[in-house]
Amino acid sequence: MEKLIEKVILVGVSETSGADAEESLHELYELAKTAGAETVGRVIQTREYEHPTTYVGSGKLEEIKELIEATGATGIICDDELTPSQMNNMSKILDTKVMDRTVLILDIFAGRAKTQEGKIQVELAQLRYSLTRLAGYGKSMSRLGGGIGTRGPGETKLESDRRVVKNRISKLKAELKEIVKHRTVTRARRERSNIPVLAIVGYTNAGKSTLLNSLTDSEVLSEDKLFATLDPTTRKYEINSGEEVLLTDTVGFIDKLPHHLIEAFKSTLEEAKYSDIIVHVVDASDPEAYAKMDVVYDTLHSLDVEGRPVITLFNKCDVAGLNHGYKDIRAYKSINISARTGLGIDEFNKAIEDILAERKVEIKRTFPFTEAGKIQLIRKTGKLLIEDYREDGIYVEAYVPRETAGRL
Repeated sequence: MEKLIEKVILVGVSETSGADAEESLHELYELAKTAGAETVGRVIQTREYEHPTTYVGSGKLEEIKELIEATGATGIICDDELTPSQMNNMSKILDTKVMDRTVLILDIFAGRAKTQEGKIQVELAQLRYSLTRLAGYGKSMSRLGGGIGTRGPGETKLESDRRVVKNRISKLKAELKEIVKHRTVTRARRERSNIPVLAIVGYTNAGKSTLLNSLTDSEVLSEDKLFATLDPTTRKYEINSGEEVLLTDTVGFIDKLPHHLIEAFKSTLEEAKYSDIIVHVVDASDPEAYAKMDVVYDTLHSLDVEGRPVITLFNKCDVAGLNHGYKDIRAYKSINISARTGLGIDEFNKAIEDILAERKVEIKRTFPFTEAGKIQLIRKTGKLLIEDYREDGIYVEAYVPRETAGRL
């Protein structure tokens, strides 16, 4: 059976410069494409602020209505999160399916969630979003039909009453609490092993998963699409000195990220909060790279991820070239790389070594042969400089984390 492709018109409001609105609408176009929709028209209204009841003014609504008839569009997608009354009023006037940026992103996340936790997080976000919109939808809800905005890992429909939705939210939160408890145990185990954790963050489609795959020979899904991967992945990685670190790939950030999602994915993104180093991947070929870097830093701030050294990797330099002109004054170090070709990876390793070295202490001591196992701990968590087998034991000179020094 042939899959029905939705034809949509993208609608945005420009409150500042038209260029900002154009860029945001282009991102909405990419999101719609990722969700499987075909964009057949774009409309931008320049206003001081969004219209409180119809998002755009009445004149612009007439223009959109004519465009729907001319293009055969099956719905519209607005570039901001609509209030329930805005969505309801627009749906009545235009007599078509009305979606907003939040519905679109939630729909993409619903299709990408593979792990049990990911599915729970998405359904929670969908339910929280729908809870504020159950009253007053009326006829507009019946126009949703199938397609974008109706997919999800859970069985609860948006038409469900508040009591059912609230009960389902409580059940999911309890399930999530158990998963988070398990992650806390795993994290505590990692902390005891003293293996440094590096959280890979960045705007969606900057190349985070490609970097993880390149460094660790993993097979994490990596596509030229927004939110190609959703569920976090952790892999071991050995830097040039032989020391092991853990690399954790996180979900990509995006401008106007729905607050329902920030709330739902807080536990997943907490991996960044408990990491030792933040690896910030930036697409150096993107003309809007600075704006997207700001989005990443703002999101990290909202998650209370502060005080971690940041290594910024300007990725895709095989496309952008080395003279792209971008800098990151907030980072400990900025490096030009290509995750695809391996350019700059040695310099990236060196930056990791330098940061870890600042947190280490020097030890010079002789271990009895009965404690030879401790040499492996030094090799695993630090940098072994001298290992000399003598009559009275094994003489070692090394740099190790303070925690490891305490255990030795």
